[in-house]
Amino acid sequence: MLTLFTDTDTDITPEVAKEYGYRLISMPYSIDAKTIWPYEDYDVFDSHAFYQSLREGVLPTTGGISAERYTNYFRPEFEKGNDILYVHFSAAMTVTFRAMDEAVQALLKEFPERRFYAIDTKGITIVSYNLVRTIGDLYKAGKTAEELVEWAKGEVDHFAQYFFADDLKFFKRSGRVSGISATMGTLLGIRPIICMNDEGKMVSIGKERGRANAMDRLVKTVEELGDDIKAHRFIVGHTDAPELAAELVDMLHAKFGDDLAIETVVTNPTAGSHCGPNGVGVSFHAVRRC
Repeated sequence: MLTLFTDTDTDITPEVAKEYGYRLISMPYSIDAKTIWPYEDYDVFDSHAFYQSLREGVLPTTGGISAERYTNYFRPEFEKGNDILYVHFSAAMTVTFRAMDEAVQALLKEFPERRFYAIDTKGITIVSYNLVRTIGDLYKAGKTAEELVEWAKGEVDHFAQYFFADDLKFFKRSGRVSGISATMGTLLGIRPIICMNDEGKMVSIGKERGRANAMDRLVKTVEELGDDIKAHRFIVGHTDAPELAAELVDMLHAKFGDDLAIETVVTNPTAGSHCGPNGVGVSFHAVRRC
């Protein structure tokens, strides 16, 4: 038997995870020195309350998890005689996967007959969500772990993600833009357009003044890079900006047709801690990522 795992940084909720049988690994964030574990400390993410607290000045911090915690997730499955496939957010964005590797190596020595497979989505939030759902569909269709890993080698880099943030102070704190750029950019209404590259890192590929121009840039990017888009999901994500997300969905339908398959999700709090409220983005199948 094979047990699927993913993590909360992929925007997957318990309800969606249940569709595929994914087990969820909770990626924490901290507010006022209190660590919060998504979908372990609460059942439903109150996204509006969380992002409203960011608007009011709260600046959460994030961190990885320990080898012991990974062991607690994985050991029960190995004890049952199950192998594991973990579809996770970008390893290039965190050191937490060093702890995971430590845990897995120790467990495989204890359970040498078991197998552990991992697929790095080289992203976070909506592009990871897109891949987690796609891999889940393939698994339900009968693909083996080995076949899914092989599929991912050729396909992960064809799932793109582009987004913009509203207040650059969150990127400033996480080191995504310089302090001067963050300050002046916010005052001038500058919004960098961010892409997840094929190394699994966030990179700025340009900037636009104002939300309207930034939204247009997202749609133009889909037009330029989109590949076989009607055969794949579109994922529109937002950080407590449902009106912007709905507007982007309308723009995509107007450009590419009403039969475009689009799902809208809210960005998870751990990732949202770094990009802040009022942002919006899109994930789609592309000829390349950036």
